[in-house]
Amino acid sequence: MTAFWLIGVALAALVLAWVLWPLRSRRPRAPVSRQAANVSIYRDQLRELEADLAAGTLAQADYERSRAEVEARLLQDVRGPDATVPLERRSTRGTALALGAAIPVVALAVYLMVGNPATLSRQIDHGATVQQLENMVERLAARMRENPDDVQGWQLLGRSYAALGRFKESADAYAQAALRAPRDAQLLVDFADALAMARGQRLEGEPEKLVQRALEIDPQNPKGLALAGTAAFERKDFAKAAEYWERMLPLVPADSEDARVIRQNVAEARSLAGQAPPGTAAEAASGALRGTVFLSAQLKAEVAPDDVVFVFARAAEGPPMPLAVARTRVRDLPYEFRLDDSMAMTPAMKLSAFPRVVVGARVSKSGNATPQPGDLQGASAPVPNDFGEVRVVIDRVVP
Repeated sequence: MTAFWLIGVALAALVLAWVLWPLRSRRPRAPVSRQAANVSIYRDQLRELEADLAAGTLAQADYERSRAEVEARLLQDVRGPDATVPLERRSTRGTALALGAAIPVVALAVYLMVGNPATLSRQIDHGATVQQLENMVERLAARMRENPDDVQGWQLLGRSYAALGRFKESADAYAQAALRAPRDAQLLVDFADALAMARGQRLEGEPEKLVQRALEIDPQNPKGLALAGTAAFERKDFAKAAEYWERMLPLVPADSEDARVIRQNVAEARSLAGQAPPGTAAEAASGALRGTVFLSAQLKAEVAPDDVVFVFARAAEGPPMPLAVARTRVRDLPYEFRLDDSMAMTPAMKLSAFPRVVVGARVSKSGNATPQPGDLQGASAPVPNDFGEVRVVIDRVVP
């Protein structure tokens, strides 16, 4: 099973790299054929699973479950009969970034909605065709006609249609889900994305309204911020686009490729808006808050190396909303942080506007920015907003 999960992680990274590639360059790229390569990769995975089963290193039940997951992931990764995707439109940057977050999730969920692993395994051989995959989605659609009140089912159907490039059907499925769950922010941004794709990759009009509704519900939804920034960029409101994209930075690791791409897009939008880019002398005058986050020795057994750690500053006297946020992993602790105005959640709430602040750090078991019971946290005493030796010890559990 270890080998299977390592392969799964590698493939997820490969697919995410393909989806996020439009964000790396403004130059048009030639269409890339993906279907044959994808089928070949998944075929190799299936052969490895069968070899493990024959060697006795994999139980039958684990084999069937793993095979079902691999085969269902193929459904997610094949986008249609013509798996050729031109990546040349500047306006798709935000959409591509946001779509990346959904890719690894769909495969197992589709399998859960369609049937049991043994049946699914028998229906797709190593040479699975797009038609066979589409037939699986139609089975899911038939099930939804029989169970129209299943919100999750409609959402999964929408994702499955989107994976096949059938965006009109995807938008219709998301519409059914949204009627039944109008306060689900992630559902609304997925609906907006599918609707925009169905309308020629344009977010103006109803798609953008859906995105704004989602951000009213969850102001930190990464996909919502990405799409809102793209919509603003499309209508040449470059300052607003930069504002939305800057709000994404605290939600990704500061040293990650995602953060680099986002900063690049922010710099371009700011340049087009005639604004100084982050990190220039105009913003450096406000200074920065620096320090180190430690994990209490008594709590080391309660965390995993890949658990997310949020480091944030809030006003010592004022609203509780974070003024600046950085993100890292438990494996990087002790972590030397730097917080400044470029990491603000909103332009109106900057670190430099509050003379004294408290620095907090929290290990999030779920990866969610909102505190959850069982998370671990710690905080400093109030310090000046440009203090250079802040010490934060994560030493207690969120009740």
